[in-house]
Amino acid sequence: MNNTTTSNPKKQCLSVVKDEVVVVGVGGGGGKWESLNPEILSLIFTRLSAEERVGVLPLVCKSFAACVHGPYCWAEIDIDQWCRKMDRTGFQVDSAVRKLVRRTRGTVRRLSAFKVGDPGFAYVANCGRFLRVLQIPMSDVTDKMVERHAISFENMAVLDISYCLKITCKGLESFGKNCKTLVHLRRNMPLPEVLPSYNVNGMGIKPDDSEAMIIADTMPGLQHLELCYGRFGDVGLEAILAKCTALTHLDIRGCWSVKLDGDLEDRCYQLQEFKSPWHDEFDNVTTSGSDSDGANADVESSSDED
Repeated sequence: MNNTTTSNPKKQCLSVVKDEVVVVGVGGGGGKWESLNPEILSLIFTRLSAEERVGVLPLVCKSFAACVHGPYCWAEIDIDQWCRKMDRTGFQVDSAVRKLVRRTRGTVRRLSAFKVGDPGFAYVANCGRFLRVLQIPMSDVTDKMVERHAISFENMAVLDISYCLKITCKGLESFGKNCKTLVHLRRNMPLPEVLPSYNVNGMGIKPDDSEAMIIADTMPGLQHLELCYGRFGDVGLEAILAKCTALTHLDIRGCWSVKLDGDLEDRCYQLQEFKSPWHDEFDNVTTSGSDSDGANADVESSSDED
């Protein structure tokens, strides 16, 4: 996106489109961009936000409108930031998800949204058999809906269900049993003080290895695993290390029930990347930035796998 601001969003988007035509080396920037092939236009349009694609591009010209309403622009749907603006309701998010997924005509490969509900999740499942990346943190999707539709996500490689408090062991097990190509799982949870039930007499966290055991038993192909502030202990961690033999990245920051007794600590630090329960991001700010970039790259590369 250009840094130059303008009072007319239509002109701003048009300026970006012209610039990107030059970047991709088609049309020569000579004004023939309106007649470009829809597939070429879609490569340019995806550099704009979903909000701009939906609200502004159709106003530019008929060819732009036709392209935006077609499937080419929406193979990857990222409306996470839009969902967070003004604290969108679950109804608004589900409506947007249904609208955009419908445009893909069953070709959506990535969905990143926030506060998705059961209706939106069900619609994605029915239309997203090619989906490779599903990122729905802080959503209200329930176990019942996951159990009903998880079979539709058999091609999924990356799953983010962080802070999805209505998904429990049942839903997690359904994902594991049906998503055999899963390589990256994010299941981060809120800080213990946010969920008082995590505390036991104010003395710590009561261990619960059930989710860790399910991950170990049903997701042996995982390579990247994030379980920040999980309730599991050494028993669950031992099961994950023993059964998830492809694991290279493990993040268990804030998992206070993990003690790393015996040889667990040595085995964890043999991984390509390990963040312990006591890992402090401020110990190495440069490394933290690099780790974040690497995680984003992993998500993008996973979405391109077939």
